[in-house]
Amino acid sequence: MSPVVECILQEFIDSIQTASSAAEFERVATRLTQELGFQRFAYLRLTGDTPMLISSYPKSWTSRYFQLGYQQLDPVVRRARVERAMFSWGGEGSAPVGNREQRRFFDEAATFGIRSGVTVPIRVGFGRMAAFTLATDDGDVRPERLVADWKDLVHIVGLYFHSHVAARLDVPSADQLAGSELTQRERQCLAWTAQGKTVADIAVLVQIAPRTVVFHLENARRKLGAASIAQCVAEALRRGLLS
Repeated sequence: MSPVVECILQEFIDSIQTASSAAEFERVATRLTQELGFQRFAYLRLTGDTPMLISSYPKSWTSRYFQLGYQQLDPVVRRARVERAMFSWGGEGSAPVGNREQRRFFDEAATFGIRSGVTVPIRVGFGRMAAFTLATDDGDVRPERLVADWKDLVHIVGLYFHSHVAARLDVPSADQLAGSELTQRERQCLAWTAQGKTVADIAVLVQIAPRTVVFHLENARRKLGAASIAQCVAEALRRGLLS
């Protein structure tokens, strides 16, 4: 990461460490959103009958969104359910998305200043999902260009935000509290991964076989209940396991 990106990420991490309510999480994410050149953000989690939303979207839009059950129609949410990589939507030159009802949904969202953005899908397990979105009201830009230099930052921020919200606002289960102790080697492999090193790089640095690196990373992922290695890194950072 460049020094600028590292500075933004560190400021975000420092700020979110003290967030303990939905309003405080919203303030932290809003500041980051503006630093990255977007106008609004939304964190949506669908894990049961009651969705969780922390966002800076207009309240008139979010109330309407859930009142009409738009989480079932929203093409961005539907895409986040099946994709793993960050993706962009809307913006200049984008093709019409979905059926007539879904296109009408996008037109309606645009009247509330939500025209384009980027979304980080987050696997929660057991068919549940979460997504972290940065949005802009400018329909004449390509949102992927806004994050061209910050893709890794936006991805880790989305996962980090999710980990902290789950830790601070959810009631921890016995499964979440059990089996989370990492070995020194697991922490070591995760720490190098957090610095952008590949499995091959870590194997050389730690002087073990690549398959052993994978073994340690997968063990850490399982212990921390993460759906991916990137999410595992975010969770380990949140818990202070890599310091």
